[in-house]
Order: sequence, then C-alpha cells, then structure tokens
Amino acid sequence: MASDFSRDLLEWYAVHARSMPWRVSPSDHAAGKTADPYRVWLSEVMLQQTQVVTVREYFLKFTEKWPTVHDLANADLEDVLKAWAGLGYYSRARNLKKCADKVVLEHNGRFPETYEGLNALPGIGDYTAAAIASIAFGEPVPVVDGNVERVISRYDQIETAFPAAKSLVRDRIGGLLDASMPGEFAQATMDLGATICTPK
Repeated sequence: MASDFSRDLLEWYAVHARSMPWRVSPSDHAAGKTADPYRVWLSEVMLQQTQVVTVREYFLKFTEKWPTVHDLANADLEDVLKAWAGLGYYSRARNLKKCADKVVLEHNGRFPETYEGLNALPGIGDYTAAAIASIAFGEPVPVVDGNVERVISRYDQIETAFPAAKSLVRDRIGGLLDASMPGEFAQATMDLGATICTPK
C-alpha cells in the first residue's frame, strides 16, 4: 500500500520529472514502456562524481557508438577510454568494459534482474545495483543517494548526522515507497532533491 508521501511525490513527478535521454518518462511508463537496463546502468556509472549536464552529451555519444551491451563488450578498451576522456575517474570506464564483458560472456547479454545479482558485477556497488534493480526491473529496494538522503531526512526530521543516518533513511524508504512503482519513486525522490529540496 502506497504512503501519502509516495502518492504526493509521484503526482508531483508526473508533472515535473526531468527529461533525461536514459529515462522513461512518467507518461511512457504509465503506457507500459520499461527502462532499458543497459541505458540505466550506463547513465548511473557516468553520473558517479559527475553532474547531469555533463553526462548528457557523453551518454548520447556512447549510446550512438555502442547502443547495446554487446556492442560495448565488443569494443576495444582504448576506444572506450578515448570516448570517456573528459569524464575523469578512468577506473569507471575500465569497470564499464569489464562489466559489459561479464554480462555478455556469463549472462548471455542480459543484466541480472535482482539487486544481489547486479551487485556482483564489476564496478557496481550498493547504490548502482539498487538503482538498476529498481528502475529497470521494478524490484522494491531503497535507492539512496545524496538527494534522497536530504529529502527523507528532512521529511522525517532525522537529526542523526550522516553517514550514521544512512541506515535510518534506507529503513524509512522501505515504509514510504510504493512497491508497485519503485523506480518511479526513486527517480522522483532524486528529482525533488535535485530541484527543490536542495542543500541550501
């Protein structure tokens, strides 16, 4: 059963969702379109330590050059590193290639559909695994980044300092999210934190 917070948040998101090249819009999602796990994964890796405005251009170039995980697995690592130039943190690009290789070689080109399976892939940690599982596969797992921490801690008036409050936020999300729309809830919370519930 969805909480009042979740209902209000999703209604807000339906109107104010940010348009992203890797994202399925609320209206498209309502019409039955699902997110491509490859595009969700690629965007989440690129967004680590990098702002959305920068990632957009790189994401579009990457997906034009390597539109599927098979294409990326078949790519030369040096080409991937060249295409990554300017994003920094090159270990992300190396892990991107390792992950694509593993998905193709060990999973027949299909990303695992669970948080646990995703978390076992190279370069995918707790947050990224939760984001992909939630957004691409509808698994009701808490997705917690800085924006989400800020929204939930303010909404719930959590006074415990971070990082100690992380577990409180994660537990609280479990009671707030709509289990039938976990990906929408995650993206809505991120958007609220990025556009309205900002640090200042």
